[in-house]
Amino acid sequence: MLLQLREVKKSFFQPDGSELPILDIPEFDVDAGDQVVLVGRSGCGKTTLLHIIAGISRPTSGRVKIDGWDIALMDESEVDQFRAERIGYVYQTFNLLPSFTALENVLLGMTFGRERPDRERAKALLKRVGLEHRLTHKPPMLSVGEQQRVAVARALANRPQLILADEPTANVDVGNQQQIIDLLRETCREENVALILVTHAPEVAEQFDRVEYLEKINLVRGGR
Repeated sequence: MLLQLREVKKSFFQPDGSELPILDIPEFDVDAGDQVVLVGRSGCGKTTLLHIIAGISRPTSGRVKIDGWDIALMDESEVDQFRAERIGYVYQTFNLLPSFTALENVLLGMTFGRERPDRERAKALLKRVGLEHRLTHKPPMLSVGEQQRVAVARALANRPQLILADEPTANVDVGNQQQIIDLLRETCREENVALILVTHAPEVAEQFDRVEYLEKINLVRGGR
Protein backbone atom coordinates (compact mmCIF):
# COMPACT_ATOMS: atom_id res chain seq x y z
CA MET A 1 0.00 0.00 0.00
CA LEU A 2 1.45 3.36 -0.99
CA LEU A 3 -0.57 5.65 1.31
CA GLN A 4 -1.98 4.64 4.68
CA LEU A 5 -3.82 6.94 7.09
CA ARG A 6 -4.69 5.52 10.48
CA GLU A 7 -6.63 7.37 13.20
CA VAL A 8 -5.68 10.75 11.74
CA LYS A 9 -7.09 13.69 13.64
CA LYS A 10 -6.60 17.40 13.07
CA SER A 11 -7.78 20.24 15.28
CA PHE A 12 -7.16 23.96 15.37
CA PHE A 13 -7.31 26.25 18.36
CA GLN A 14 -9.72 29.16 18.25
CA PRO A 15 -8.96 32.65 19.63
CA ASP A 16 -10.76 31.81 22.88
CA GLY A 17 -8.49 28.79 23.37
CA SER A 18 -11.11 26.16 22.61
CA GLU A 19 -10.27 23.28 20.30
CA LEU A 20 -11.97 23.05 16.91
CA PRO A 21 -11.83 19.51 15.43
CA ILE A 22 -11.52 19.41 11.65
CA LEU A 23 -10.65 15.82 10.73
CA ASP A 24 -11.11 12.43 12.37
CA ILE A 25 -10.33 9.76 9.78
CA PRO A 26 -10.01 6.21 11.13
CA GLU A 27 -8.67 4.75 7.89
CA PHE A 28 -7.85 5.83 4.34
CA ASP A 29 -5.66 3.89 1.89
CA VAL A 30 -4.41 4.49 -1.64
CA ASP A 31 -2.34 1.93 -3.54
CA ALA A 32 0.39 2.64 -6.07
CA GLY A 33 -1.13 3.82 -9.34
CA ASP A 34 -4.61 4.29 -7.89
CA GLN A 35 -6.68 7.27 -9.04
CA VAL A 36 -9.05 8.65 -6.42
CA VAL A 37 -11.35 11.64 -6.53
CA LEU A 38 -12.20 13.27 -3.21
CA VAL A 39 -15.42 15.24 -3.05
CA GLY A 40 -17.30 17.11 -0.37
CA ARG A 41 -18.98 20.38 0.33
CA SER A 42 -16.94 23.55 0.64
CA GLY A 43 -15.22 23.80 4.00
CA CYS A 44 -15.44 20.12 4.96
CA GLY A 45 -11.66 19.66 5.24
CA LYS A 46 -10.56 18.42 1.81
CA THR A 47 -7.62 20.81 1.48
CA THR A 48 -6.64 20.21 5.11
CA LEU A 49 -6.50 16.48 4.36
CA LEU A 50 -4.29 17.02 1.30
CA HIS A 51 -1.97 19.24 3.36
CA ILE A 52 -1.63 16.51 5.97
CA ILE A 53 -0.87 13.87 3.33
CA ALA A 54 1.74 16.18 1.81
CA GLY A 55 3.28 17.03 5.17
CA ILE A 56 2.48 20.72 4.74
CA SER A 57 0.37 20.49 7.89
CA ARG A 58 0.89 18.13 10.82
CA PRO A 59 -1.89 15.92 12.14
CA THR A 60 -2.82 16.44 15.76
CA SER A 61 -2.49 12.66 16.12
CA GLY A 62 -2.38 9.55 13.99
CA ARG A 63 -0.17 7.94 11.37
CA VAL A 64 0.42 9.15 7.80
CA LYS A 65 2.50 6.52 6.00
CA ILE A 66 3.75 6.92 2.45
CA ASP A 67 5.66 3.96 1.02
CA GLY A 68 6.12 2.75 4.60
CA TRP A 69 7.49 6.05 5.94
CA ASP A 70 5.47 7.80 8.64
CA ILE A 71 5.86 11.47 7.74
CA ALA A 72 4.11 12.50 10.96
CA LEU A 73 7.28 11.39 12.77
CA MET A 74 9.67 13.39 10.58
CA ASP A 75 11.05 16.79 11.46
CA GLU A 76 10.33 19.75 9.19
CA SER A 77 13.44 19.47 7.02
CA GLU A 78 12.99 15.72 6.58
CA VAL A 79 9.36 16.02 5.52
CA ASP A 80 10.22 18.87 3.12
CA GLN A 81 12.81 16.68 1.41
CA PHE A 82 10.47 13.68 1.40
CA ARG A 83 7.72 15.74 -0.22
CA ALA A 84 10.08 17.11 -2.87
CA GLU A 85 11.22 13.62 -3.83
CA ARG A 86 7.97 11.65 -3.68
CA ILE A 87 4.93 13.96 -3.90
CA GLY A 88 3.76 16.29 -6.63
CA TYR A 89 1.22 18.98 -5.74
CA VAL A 90 -1.06 20.81 -8.17
CA TYR A 91 -2.64 23.93 -6.64
CA GLN A 92 -5.73 25.62 -8.01
CA THR A 93 -3.82 28.93 -7.99
CA PHE A 94 -0.82 27.49 -9.91
CA ASN A 95 1.91 29.00 -7.62
CA LEU A 96 4.24 29.70 -10.54
CA LEU A 97 7.06 32.23 -10.18
CA PRO A 98 6.10 35.13 -12.47
CA SER A 99 9.69 36.12 -13.33
CA PHE A 100 10.62 32.57 -14.43
CA THR A 101 9.82 31.05 -17.82
CA ALA A 102 7.67 27.94 -18.13
CA LEU A 103 10.79 25.82 -18.53
CA GLU A 104 12.51 27.48 -15.57
CA ASN A 105 9.46 26.89 -13.36
CA VAL A 106 9.56 23.17 -14.11
CA LEU A 107 13.35 23.02 -13.65
CA LEU A 108 13.03 24.83 -10.33
CA GLY A 109 10.73 22.09 -9.08
CA MET A 110 13.49 19.60 -9.89
CA THR A 111 16.12 21.34 -7.78
CA PHE A 112 14.57 19.99 -4.58
CA GLY A 113 14.61 16.34 -5.67
CA ARG A 114 17.14 13.55 -5.36
CA GLU A 115 18.70 14.04 -8.77
CA ARG A 116 20.08 16.96 -10.73
CA PRO A 117 17.55 18.92 -12.79
CA ASP A 118 16.87 17.14 -16.05
CA ARG A 119 16.36 19.75 -18.76
CA GLU A 120 15.29 17.18 -21.34
CA ARG A 121 12.62 15.73 -19.06
CA ALA A 122 11.36 19.24 -18.29
CA LYS A 123 11.06 19.95 -22.01
CA ALA A 124 9.40 16.58 -22.63
CA LEU A 125 6.82 17.24 -19.91
CA LEU A 126 6.02 20.68 -21.31
CA LYS A 127 5.69 19.13 -24.74
CA ARG A 128 3.40 16.50 -23.24
CA VAL A 129 1.10 19.22 -21.90
CA GLY A 130 1.14 21.00 -25.27
CA LEU A 131 3.50 23.85 -24.37
CA GLU A 132 6.61 23.08 -26.40
CA HIS A 133 6.05 26.44 -28.12
CA ARG A 134 5.86 28.28 -24.78
CA LEU A 135 9.11 27.19 -23.11
CA THR A 136 10.46 30.72 -22.81
CA HIS A 137 7.15 32.39 -21.93
CA LYS A 138 6.67 33.68 -18.40
CA PRO A 139 3.36 33.15 -16.54
CA PRO A 140 1.98 36.66 -17.29
CA MET A 141 2.36 35.80 -21.00
CA LEU A 142 0.39 32.54 -20.64
CA SER A 143 -3.34 31.94 -20.46
CA VAL A 144 -4.85 30.59 -17.24
CA GLY A 145 -5.16 27.14 -18.81
CA GLU A 146 -1.54 27.22 -19.96
CA GLN A 147 -0.36 28.22 -16.49
CA GLN A 148 -2.17 25.23 -14.98
CA ARG A 149 -0.57 22.95 -17.56
CA VAL A 150 2.86 24.26 -16.51
CA ALA A 151 1.88 23.48 -12.91
CA VAL A 152 0.97 19.91 -13.91
CA ALA A 153 4.33 19.47 -15.64
CA ARG A 154 6.14 20.84 -12.57
CA ALA A 155 4.28 18.44 -10.26
CA LEU A 156 5.45 15.49 -12.37
CA ALA A 157 9.02 16.72 -12.75
CA ASN A 158 10.65 14.59 -10.03
CA ARG A 159 8.88 11.35 -10.98
CA PRO A 160 6.76 11.35 -7.79
CA GLN A 161 4.92 8.36 -6.39
CA LEU A 162 1.86 10.43 -5.56
CA ILE A 163 0.17 13.47 -7.10
CA LEU A 164 -2.19 15.61 -5.01
CA ALA A 165 -4.39 17.90 -7.09
CA ASP A 166 -6.48 20.46 -5.21
CA GLU A 167 -9.33 21.68 -7.43
CA PRO A 168 -7.02 21.80 -10.49
CA THR A 169 -9.84 22.99 -12.78
CA ALA A 170 -11.38 25.56 -10.42
CA ASN A 171 -9.73 28.58 -12.06
CA VAL A 172 -9.56 27.16 -15.58
CA ASP A 173 -12.09 27.98 -18.29
CA VAL A 174 -14.45 25.25 -19.44
CA GLY A 175 -12.49 24.68 -22.64
CA ASN A 176 -9.37 23.67 -20.70
CA GLN A 177 -10.91 21.75 -17.81
CA GLN A 178 -11.17 18.37 -19.50
CA GLN A 179 -7.70 18.75 -20.97
CA ILE A 180 -6.22 19.27 -17.50
CA ILE A 181 -8.01 16.21 -16.11
CA ASP A 182 -6.95 14.06 -19.07
CA LEU A 183 -3.33 15.22 -18.75
CA LEU A 184 -3.21 14.34 -15.07
CA ARG A 185 -4.88 10.96 -15.44
CA GLU A 186 -3.03 9.79 -18.54
CA THR A 187 0.41 10.83 -17.32
CA CYS A 188 -0.13 9.32 -13.88
CA ARG A 189 -1.32 6.10 -15.50
CA GLU A 190 1.72 5.92 -17.79
CA GLU A 191 4.19 6.52 -14.95
CA ASN A 192 2.28 4.46 -12.34
CA VAL A 193 1.79 7.52 -10.13
CA ALA A 194 -1.07 7.50 -7.64
CA LEU A 195 -3.47 10.44 -7.94
CA ILE A 196 -5.76 12.03 -5.37
CA LEU A 197 -7.83 14.77 -6.94
CA VAL A 198 -10.16 17.11 -5.06
CA THR A 199 -13.08 18.54 -7.00
CA HIS A 200 -16.50 20.10 -6.61
CA ALA A 201 -17.43 19.26 -10.20
CA PRO A 202 -19.74 16.23 -10.66
CA GLU A 203 -18.67 15.94 -14.30
CA VAL A 204 -15.08 15.43 -13.14
CA ALA A 205 -15.90 13.03 -10.30
CA GLU A 206 -18.01 10.75 -12.50
CA GLN A 207 -14.93 9.97 -14.63
CA PHE A 208 -13.23 8.16 -11.75
CA ASP A 209 -13.87 4.58 -10.68
CA ARG A 210 -13.12 5.43 -7.06
CA VAL A 211 -14.98 8.37 -5.53
CA GLU A 212 -14.55 9.13 -1.83
CA TYR A 213 -16.93 11.47 -0.01
CA LEU A 214 -15.05 13.16 2.81
CA GLU A 215 -18.19 13.49 4.94
CA LYS A 216 -18.40 9.68 4.94
CA ILE A 217 -14.80 8.93 5.96
CA ASN A 218 -14.42 11.91 8.32
CA LEU A 219 -16.08 11.40 11.70
CA VAL A 220 -16.06 15.17 12.27
CA ARG A 221 -19.22 16.40 10.59
CA GLY A 222 -18.30 20.07 10.68
CA GLY A 223 -14.95 20.08 8.93
CA ARG A 224 -13.51 23.26 7.66
